[in-house]
Amino acid sequence: MELYTIIFRTLFIYFMIVVVFRMMGKREIGKLSVIDFVVSIMIAELAVISIEDPKIPMINSLISIFVLLGIQLILAIISMKSRKMRELVDGKPSVIIKEGKVDEQEMRKQRYNFDDLLTQLRENNIRSLNEVEFGVLETTGKLSVIKKNEDTERSPLQMILPLVLDGKVLEDNLEKVDKTAFWLRQELKKAGFKDIKGISFCTLNEDGSLYVDEKNEKK
Repeated sequence: MELYTIIFRTLFIYFMIVVVFRMMGKREIGKLSVIDFVVSIMIAELAVISIEDPKIPMINSLISIFVLLGIQLILAIISMKSRKMRELVDGKPSVIIKEGKVDEQEMRKQRYNFDDLLTQLRENNIRSLNEVEFGVLETTGKLSVIKKNEDTERSPLQMILPLVLDGKVLEDNLEKVDKTAFWLRQELKKAGFKDIKGISFCTLNEDGSLYVDEKNEKK
C-alpha cells in the first residue's frame, strides 16, 4: 500500500510542479535570479519531503509550495510596474569592462575577481581584452561581451541604455551618454511624443536617433 502511495505522490507532485513552474514564467535555468533559484530549491525540497515520507500529509507540502508560488507571482506583478522592485529582486547589471578598460572598483564591489573574468572571457571565445569594447556582468552572474569592430575607432560602440523606462526618465543613464533631461524632452517632442509617462521604453541609437516604444501600443 505504501508503495502505491509513493508512486501516486510522485506522479502528482511531478505534474503539479510542472504547472507551478509554468505559472512562474519562462526563464532559462541558467538565467534564474537569486530569488528564483532559492524558490526552486525550496519547492524541490518540499516535493522530496512529501514523496519520501508517506506518513506526512501531502497537504502540508502543497500549502507551502503554493505560498511560494503566490509570493513569486506577487513579486513579478510588482516588478513589472516598479523599477526599484526589479532592482531589489533581480539586482542590476554591472559594467565590468568599459571601452576596453577593466573597472576594478566595480569588480571588488561585485566580489568578482580576475580569475572569474578570464574564465568567462574564454567562454565567450575572447583571447585578449583588446578585443572587448564592453563587458557586462548580468544579474544571473553571466558575463555578456560586446566585441570591438573595425569601425570602433571612428564610431565608438554604445551600450543599450534605457533613457526612459516605464514612463520615467533615467537621469543616471542620460549622464552616461552625455545628454540632459531637457535635451531628451525636446527630442521626444520633435518626434511627436509629448507625454513621457506614455513611453514604455526609450533608448539612444548609434546614429543619434531615439528608439521609442509606447505603452499599450496599438498596431
